[in-house]
Amino acid sequence: MLIVRLAMATCIAILWATMASPVSALSLDEAKAMGLVGERTNGYLGAINTSNAEAQALISDINQKRRQAYEDIAKRNRTPQTAVETLAGEKAIQNTKPGNFVEGPGGWMKK
Repeated sequence: MLIVRLAMATCIAILWATMASPVSALSLDEAKAMGLVGERTNGYLGAINTSNAEAQALISDINQKRRQAYEDIAKRNRTPQTAVETLAGEKAIQNTKPGNFVEGPGGWMKK
């Protein structure tokens, strides 16, 4: 039951945390489609193109929200935050659209 609650909470957290800030002109979907950002195995976004300041700001904003959500989930479920982050990373990579980047064993790759 705990694993089901954790999985559901993680999915909700990912959806909530991946929404772009209204201040940002670049949405997460746009940044992913442009090949600027990708999903990492640790549950956070990573920069494919580190020279894009707008993408870097978006990554920072979303990762901060994800970190807070993961921390809250871990506390509620009395589980290590790293377990929540790992599960979130797996779910995010599974839900990534084909053609977008994900972190693989050898680095960034298109799904």
